[in-house]
Parts: sequence; structure tokens; C-alpha cells
Amino acid sequence: MKTTLSGRRAIAVAASVGAIALVLAGCARGGGDVAPTGEDTSAAVEPSPGITDTTLTFGISTPLTGATAGPGNCTVDGALAYFGTKNAEGGITFGDGKTRKIEIKSYDDEYNPEKSAANFNQMVADGVFAAGLGLGTPTNRAWREAAIEADVPQVLVMTGDPIFSDRTESPVQLGLVPIYQQEGAAFGEALVANGQPHKVAALYQNDDYGKGYLQGFKDAVAGNPNIEIVKELSYEPGPASSTPNYLEPQVTELAGTGADVFFQAVSVTPRVVENLAKAAAIGWTPIWFLPSNTASPGGVLTPAGVTETTYPGIYAVGFSEAAAAPPFAESEAGKAYFAAIAEYAQGPEQDGKAFPHCVWSWIGAQILEQAFEKMTEPTRDSFLDALYSIKGFDAQFAFGSIDTTVDGLPAIQTVSLQKFNGKGYTNVDVVG
Repeated sequence: MKTTLSGRRAIAVAASVGAIALVLAGCARGGGDVAPTGEDTSAAVEPSPGITDTTLTFGISTPLTGATAGPGNCTVDGALAYFGTKNAEGGITFGDGKTRKIEIKSYDDEYNPEKSAANFNQMVADGVFAAGLGLGTPTNRAWREAAIEADVPQVLVMTGDPIFSDRTESPVQLGLVPIYQQEGAAFGEALVANGQPHKVAALYQNDDYGKGYLQGFKDAVAGNPNIEIVKELSYEPGPASSTPNYLEPQVTELAGTGADVFFQAVSVTPRVVENLAKAAAIGWTPIWFLPSNTASPGGVLTPAGVTETTYPGIYAVGFSEAAAAPPFAESEAGKAYFAAIAEYAQGPEQDGKAFPHCVWSWIGAQILEQAFEKMTEPTRDSFLDALYSIKGFDAQFAFGSIDTTVDGLPAIQTVSLQKFNGKGYTNVDVVG
């Protein structure tokens, strides 16, 4: 089942103000296409920090150590691999006619908001041009307001929090991945579509991440007499949630409801592994829903001992091709991806397929390249104008076209519900 989001918000700027802005600036941020002129305009403006005639520095704050280090390292490695290849080919020709190489600076936040906020201060001190691609809702939120105040682009972040794509609330931000509500809704719609009665138990992270997933699901099943949510439990994210078996009591309590569907919105990979193993050990075998960032076959299901027959079905929402799937590795684009990962990735034991975040970062790097090629000036404003103008771009490995022009929506908007088949995932329309 593929779905594509439609706009939900109007741009909160009066038409007269927009018209004035167009006259004064030539193109309002977030407006239409910014066509590259090929002319050298750099002499007419003061370059922003982090860009020279030959380089651009991009920062990534993400968990490189700790419980979410697996996917966190991927958010850096996909970009390192993509831009490493481009740099080896000579660099990227920007819209101002200059060819630049992209330098990636990575910062470890350990999935800790305080460290993430400190990392932003360090990125500013290090003179990055822009930052983004990093994993996590609380960690990206920790420096969102500071980025706005400093006018530093915080873009293509790997969080489904809608606030990052709201141009009024977040004028220098943009999300990369579909919003959490859409993932939750995709599962809810497919569960309703099978027409059978179901009892649902829910475990969710008590923040925008967990609440967003659950709300999307609830909206999709609202009013359907076949779907009953029998119990909801939440947990507090933070240092304590990194403790082994932290969620075991909640899983045991939810198992006692006899629910045949387990809707789990948990972001910490080791806790998901434990939950899958615990449920099977106590004989609770419901249908599972897993968020896209904690559904990796190699990084989550295999370590949990899950096979195709362990549960009636494990479902997740996908918005990109899976690097672990044979067709991916056999394609020319897939071969180039794996070669680049092997040469440029720096994460421990990185194979580019254990977690989908490597592919997502590769897609994000392609979107950045599109923006760089459209930039007509070496400034952050020109970059954001260009970034917000991309439409109909078919990025390698992404489901559906990239569209960054809609206020309130992330760059990737098309998703598919998928079912685990023992090795990877297969797109489906109905749960069952």
C-alpha cells in the first residue's frame, strides 16, 4: 500500500508581504524553482561561514556510540560514501559555476539532547555551512531553536516530527523522512482493510516520536468497530531507557491483555530486540507493527531470533529500497552504493545494509547535491531557496519523487506498508 501525503498547512505569509519579498530578494525562501545561471555571483555577496570557492563543510550530529549507535553511524556513512565518490570524481558544480568538494564533520551526541545541543555550539565554532541528516527527535529538537537564531540550516534530519517541515515554526529546517503520523496511519489503514476483529496493545515512547506514531494509528482506525485498543503503556526516553531489559515489565503486562496486535513505537534498537525475544519467550505471539527506524532484519529481527514463523506477521513502513534485498545488490546503482560504503564509510563493521539509515543518508546526500547545483550564491539563504525548490526529483532508492516545495511536509513523502518475509520485507496492502 503506497500513500503520498498532501499539504495540510497554508504558508503563513500574506500575499502582499510575499510580493514585496520577491521584488526585494528575487525569490522568497521556499518559493519556486531556482534555475542555475552558471554566472559567477560570488563577488557580489559575502559568503556564509563554511563555504569557500573549493569546499563546503556540512555537519552531522548523531549517535555514534550508545544504544542507537548502529543506525546513528549509518546517518554519517551514507553521506560519507556518496560525497566521497563525488569528491573523487572532482567535486560538485554549484549553481554559481564553481566546483566544490563536500567535507563532512560528524559529532557524537549519544542520543542525548544535552550533548546534541553542545554539538551544535561546536559546529558553529567549527564553521559548518549547514547541518543535518542526524538521527533522533529529541536530539534534533535540542538545537532547533538555536539553529533558527543563528540562521544555520538544519536540514534533512532523520525524524518524522512534523515541526521540522513547518516553514513558519522552523524557517531554516526541513525533514527528510515521512512524518510519524503517516507511518502509524499506514498500518492502521491496512489493519482495517483485512476486515477482521483485532485487539491492539500499544507501547510507545512518551515524546513526539511515540505519540506521533500512535496518533496516526488511532486516526486511521477511529470509528471502526473491528479494532479495539485494549491497553496503552508509555515509557520515558532518556538514560534509563538504555538499561537492558528496561521494557520487559511493560511487554509482560501487555501480553496479559491477550491482544493479537502489538503496536510498538520504541526508538532504541536494543530495547526492540529484547521486546521481540521476550514476547516469544513468554508465548505471546501477536501481529507486530515496528517503526521504520527499528525494523531492520539484520539489525533488529535476526538478533532477536525472529524468523518468518515466529509471529503471524511483522509489519513496518518503508520509503526506500532495502540494501539487504537481492535486487538492490544486483543493480548497478546498488553495486556502486556498496563499493562506496566499503571505501568511505567509517562506522564500525559497516556493511551498508544492517540498518536502512545508510540508504536514507545516501538519498539525503542526493537531495543536498540537487540544492548545491541550484545555489546561485555561496550563502545559506541561497542554499535554502534552492533546497526548498526541488520537485519531481527521482532519487536513487527512494519510493516516489522527492518534493521539498510543500510547507509542512518532508522531502520524502511516499511510503509503503511492508511485511517481513523471513529475509527482508515485501510490500503489502492488507495486514494478514
